[in-house]
Amino acid sequence: MLQEALLEKEVQSFIKKNQKKDLPALILKGSPFDHIKIQEIATQIKGMRVAEKKFPLFFNNPRILYPPKLNLEQTSSQITAEYKSELVEGSSGADLTGGLGIDTYFLAKKFDSFQYYEMNKELSDIAAHNFKELEATDISVHHGDSLDLLRQTDQKFDWIYADPARRDEHGGKVYHLSECTPNIPEELDFLLGKSDHILLKTSPILDITAGLRELNFVKEIHIIAVNNEVKELLWLIEKNRRADLKLTTINFQGKKVQKFSFDREIKTLNTVLSKPLNYLYEPNASIMKSGLFTEVSTTFGVPKLHDHSHIYTSETLVKEFPGRIFQVIGVKSFKDKNLKKVLKNKKANVTTRNFPDSVENIRKKYRIQDGGSDYIFFTTNLEDEKIVVFCKKANLA
Repeated sequence: MLQEALLEKEVQSFIKKNQKKDLPALILKGSPFDHIKIQEIATQIKGMRVAEKKFPLFFNNPRILYPPKLNLEQTSSQITAEYKSELVEGSSGADLTGGLGIDTYFLAKKFDSFQYYEMNKELSDIAAHNFKELEATDISVHHGDSLDLLRQTDQKFDWIYADPARRDEHGGKVYHLSECTPNIPEELDFLLGKSDHILLKTSPILDITAGLRELNFVKEIHIIAVNNEVKELLWLIEKNRRADLKLTTINFQGKKVQKFSFDREIKTLNTVLSKPLNYLYEPNASIMKSGLFTEVSTTFGVPKLHDHSHIYTSETLVKEFPGRIFQVIGVKSFKDKNLKKVLKNKKANVTTRNFPDSVENIRKKYRIQDGGSDYIFFTTNLEDEKIVVFCKKANLA
């Protein structure tokens, strides 16, 4: 078997030795082993490179096997898998779309027994091997269509997890939940007959309002960002749930965690606007995705510059704000005749919010070099005037 061949001492030594080497050049040389193709070795090297940053627990075990690159790209990171495990617990659980098994491995830690289902035979074989190497003895691996297999049993679970495939039969991307595999909206009643609680992972680009139109009984939505890039949306569904929806945003920024939650159904908040004050606040990507702009303003006591600018300001420093924090150095009108002279050949980080021109065009027009310690925001103020705000990173010590 290929798995056994890849785990041979000499093969593992070769993979480890060439982990950092140029892959195209390595492939051209061909395989030094008669019974293993160089492409199969390259797959393992690619997998190790991804795992080193994306799921280090797997990377640190030398006997872990990896699937092709596409499957790795669709796999959750360790940090998001660990976060999911904090949302569930019980006696029994199931992952309907197991894949490489990163989510399964961490979710299973919160249950006495856990079922892994996967249609792809190669992936399920790799996952079974990896679970054994990781001593995850409470996970049972099943190859086949999870819904078909569930229909053949009376077993019920405390939690069901699913990450539906977002590609059609031709490999093209799909964007609606009803177009994914499995079709969760269509099968939701059946699944809620198998468990009162469902944790659903969806694409970060899925529109939240559209998702709510397709799903019933949504209790919570968690918007997960890593280093200010939204990676996934998590939907907690509870059977017959009718209460208000809770939105939670979280951004794993290095060693820091920015978390903000709010009840989405509360609509009594009023937006407070202000001219730029001493500090400027740019919300992280998960806040931007959530649409909780007035809620953030009210919670942290920071007025917005404009209804549609989604930049905040304050007289005194608010260190807990979930995003980047800047100290305002100066403010100029975009119509200022001296603006071009001030900006020309300047080195700075440029951001636009509620502004009619792009960062690229602004850089070109004013010959602004990228980088440095200066930050310039092109935006609109509460009087609908186009302004330029000059900043530096705030001292949070």
